[in-house]
Amino acid sequence: MANDKVQLFEDQPIRTAWAPDEEEWYFSIVDVVGVLTEQPDIDGARNYWKVLKNRLKGEGSQLVTNCHQLKMRSPKDGKRYNTDVANTEQLLRIIQSIPSKKAEPFKMWLAQVGRERIEEVIDPELTIERALETYAKKGYSREWINQRLQAIQVRKEFTDEWDKRGVKKGVEYAILTDEITKAWSGMTTRQYKNHKGLKKENLRDNMSTLELVLNMLAEATTTEISKQKQPESFEENRMVAIEGGEAAGEARLAVEKRTGKPVITNKNAAQLQDLVTGLIETVNDGNKR
Repeated sequence: MANDKVQLFEDQPIRTAWAPDEEEWYFSIVDVVGVLTEQPDIDGARNYWKVLKNRLKGEGSQLVTNCHQLKMRSPKDGKRYNTDVANTEQLLRIIQSIPSKKAEPFKMWLAQVGRERIEEVIDPELTIERALETYAKKGYSREWINQRLQAIQVRKEFTDEWDKRGVKKGVEYAILTDEITKAWSGMTTRQYKNHKGLKKENLRDNMSTLELVLNMLAEATTTEISKQKQPESFEENRMVAIEGGEAAGEARLAVEKRTGKPVITNKNAAQLQDLVTGLIETVNDGNKR
């Protein structure tokens, strides 16, 4: 279940995973319990769920038996662990066993999450519109958002090509992404994140427009080379990834030679937005004078 994501309920994170074959959302039970019972941390939520689960078992409830586990990323160390999850129906039954003033709003939130996903399956364009709205609320410029959405599309075509060539999601994806990133930027993904002072944040969400464009060029070029060479082994895919990254690396060097300054910036999203805001304010002040 690689397409797991964090949804927010009243600004509280809930780990979720979409099962496309079942067309079902699965929710981390511990996260839901933590929100509804207002636990101070995840350990408190785990203890509450442990007691509740034992009580439900003692009552002969089939609910606990039917719930299963999926690997989800831990909020503590970022690693994936087996986590008790429930679909919407199971979760609503668990909520009934928890005395909480947040129960009804949570039920409404569940319904909204399910409705939005179904709408997006029917009309994928809604996914793009909602992504645009989310980035706008975070303060990104319209130009950056347009580039980011284009980058998402390029990445999708790129990973589709990997799937055709037998590249496995997870470790192999990460290795090849590192090869591409290093070939065009001179840094692995982790080094690039460290350069920007990032931890778990999405690297692309913290790139400047030019960084995004070059990363997009690296992935698009890798896709085209892969289509032509049709690599069959992981090592062949790795060499193609390096080739695609090097093409964008050559473009980066050309830009830096023309502009006289480095393309790679250590600024993250918040700093980039502050910089843009400052420039706009400077221009406005100049116009007033």
